[in-house]
Amino acid sequence: MTHSTVNDLSNFPKTIAFIGAGNMASAIFGGLLSNGLAPEQIIATTKSHESCERTRENFGIRATTSNHNACEAADIVVLCVKPQTLPEVAKDIAPHLSPDALVISVAAGIDIDSMTRWMGESTPIVRCMPNTPSQIQQGACGLFANDQCSQQHKDDAESILSSVGIAVWLDNEDDIHAVTAVSASGPAYIFLVLEAMIEAGVKQGLSQELSKSLAIQTVLGASALAISSEYDPAELRKRVTSPGGTTEQAINVFESKNLRAIFSDAMDACANRSKELAKAASDH
Repeated sequence: MTHSTVNDLSNFPKTIAFIGAGNMASAIFGGLLSNGLAPEQIIATTKSHESCERTRENFGIRATTSNHNACEAADIVVLCVKPQTLPEVAKDIAPHLSPDALVISVAAGIDIDSMTRWMGESTPIVRCMPNTPSQIQQGACGLFANDQCSQQHKDDAESILSSVGIAVWLDNEDDIHAVTAVSASGPAYIFLVLEAMIEAGVKQGLSQELSKSLAIQTVLGASALAISSEYDPAELRKRVTSPGGTTEQAINVFESKNLRAIFSDAMDACANRSKELAKAASDH
């Protein structure tokens, strides 16, 4: 497993088409632009002329309602459509891909075998699982490439996904399910923790605004400290938890309520759902 971080794309030589221009697509091509990619190197497809115009105005990139035209003009095609629509889209654009074009899919639960059936055995495909903090270039993404991908294909995929955070290469495609449970769905766990902390703060007498501000800054600060510290999270927790102190009382409650088991069960459920989606897609 290897990973990369945000890089300079001012000399990136290829044209990238995004099939779909929703939140995740916007996050990625926003990151590409912020890291130096020229607007004319990005094409996004949308469902209406109105949304095309909005995309052009907001990002300065090219936009079209034609998936076919976008694919024919691109060296790299990023599939940013909903999983349930991916089979139809993949089959439709397959004849319009440029020779040796790289396909990158961000669709949850759709495995490479399924995409290969829809797009052809020789198609270079990278499957990835980004997350919503990609919108502010603080994302975490797992990537897996099929055997048709050259090293250049992998380098290109890494350049694109590392524009919005860290990009981690996986040794096995099945590890995507674990990535889904840890980082793709992970922001929702943190938001739930924040909700609970804020509600508890209000219950103890703080205003909603003050409790929210303190809780969010605490999570931000703890994350920043974990990234920069030489110590792992377990050691950092111990350093906050003085024997007989206030923090120890809170930690004891979490441990007595089996917080670790709750997280484990929740993430198992998440990974299992990812596997179910993959199986359902393979039946198409």
